[in-house]
Amino acid sequence: MRGLLDRITGGEVLAGDGAMGTLLMEHGLEPGQCPESFNLERPEVLREVARRYLEAGADIVQTNTFGATPVKLARYGLEDRADEINAQAVQAVRDAVGPRAAYVSGSCGPCGSLLAPYGEADPDVVREAFSRQVRALVGAGVDMLCIETMTDLAEARLAVEAARSVSSSVPLAVTMTFDPTPNGFFTIMGTSIEQAVSGLTDSGADIIGSNCGNGIEKMVEIAGDLRRRSALPLLIQSNAGLPELVGGRVVYPETPERLAEGCERLLDLGVNIIGGCCGTTPEHIAAMRRVVDEGL
Repeated sequence: MRGLLDRITGGEVLAGDGAMGTLLMEHGLEPGQCPESFNLERPEVLREVARRYLEAGADIVQTNTFGATPVKLARYGLEDRADEINAQAVQAVRDAVGPRAAYVSGSCGPCGSLLAPYGEADPDVVREAFSRQVRALVGAGVDMLCIETMTDLAEARLAVEAARSVSSSVPLAVTMTFDPTPNGFFTIMGTSIEQAVSGLTDSGADIIGSNCGNGIEKMVEIAGDLRRRSALPLLIQSNAGLPELVGGRVVYPETPERLAEGCERLLDLGVNIIGGCCGTTPEHIAAMRRVVDEGL
């Protein structure tokens, strides 16, 4: 398989996968349960999720490792099994997609605590936690790394630094989560799109973008702002709208057809990787895949 960066810098658009947590809940993930515990106890579920996204047309399939730093796993008493949890996640996806059918993306989410001086998380401890996670993911054979759902630019840069200390060759994507305000889009920690672009570019990310927090309409606006400020490849993963409580259940209202309409606009903006985040399913990815194929 050709290198991922070669393909997108050559003008190809790749389809990412969709939500992980949404499908894990379909398979019995309970509120408060560690999602990464499935890596140890129910790897067959991870293989099934990966297979479904592959069949939907995803070129990139993520690992179930969003919260798999030792710092985050410590909340569940699983920090000593971090290496195993990350490696098992990669193996499950690889078993499902094979060596060439799709790229395996190692997911790295926030540590879950505010960095000092705003919180109690020691930056050195957090950096080492990311380093340990990335070592396990790279050692298990991921094709790319995705540091995602970041709101603190300082933490995002720590994660990039940690990733680059492990590997300078594995493609590295970093996505941040922005909220709309009267003055534009900012993360909850006050990082603007302009600041994010500058900080992530300087830190050495290969691909930048945004995921989570918004439905497709706002995500198209974010993508446009990112593209105006950066020539780097862009990765966009929209939610299926904002969550609503219906009949005691959390549902995401945007249909596959709605995301497909937005996908057309993302293509017009020159987005290089288009996938889904919370609430999206293989059906959403299949709809967007059709749009990507029609645009080729």
